[in-house]
Amino acid sequence: MAKNTNHFTYRKAKVKDLPVLVDFLAKLALHVSGGTPQELKKREFNRLKNALKDTFADEDKLIVVADRLDSGLVGMGYIHVWRSSDIWEQAGEVEYRSGVIDDVWVEPDYRGMGIFTAILRDLVTFAEKRGAQELILEYSTSNKEAEAAWSKLGFKPTGVRAAAFTSHVNEALRKR
Repeated sequence: MAKNTNHFTYRKAKVKDLPVLVDFLAKLALHVSGGTPQELKKREFNRLKNALKDTFADEDKLIVVADRLDSGLVGMGYIHVWRSSDIWEQAGEVEYRSGVIDDVWVEPDYRGMGIFTAILRDLVTFAEKRGAQELILEYSTSNKEAEAAWSKLGFKPTGVRAAAFTSHVNEALRKR
């Protein structure tokens, strides 16, 4: 899988990459939330590191990284392929599988250099080899950068995911 283009190497992530991958996930979360930079608590850092480490043992999961020889990792993409849970999609002869693109991050200084496209090509190829007929992803509607990038590739919203604090829901239920 490792390939070299424009001074970047695109390859499957390795265990030694885990600390940087966790850092990328934290940056992505802050980017989406608009929060101020902060350091993860050690317990949360280790939880994320272990969760990512578990992907290496699963043949239906892949993390691809963009590595620049002079500056290290500058991007990542994560996908897992799973069997659809919809009973009607599984009633036929062919098992219906989906590729779920979970996280893609490219460091701001390296955006616009084709890294996102190269990572995504590897993720889509992986999904196809695993028999995925569709790709699914989730992004925050406040992340206009992500919305623009994904819609250019043909992704369209298919539903709404809503969130609420349990305390707010409980308060509303008490008023009923």
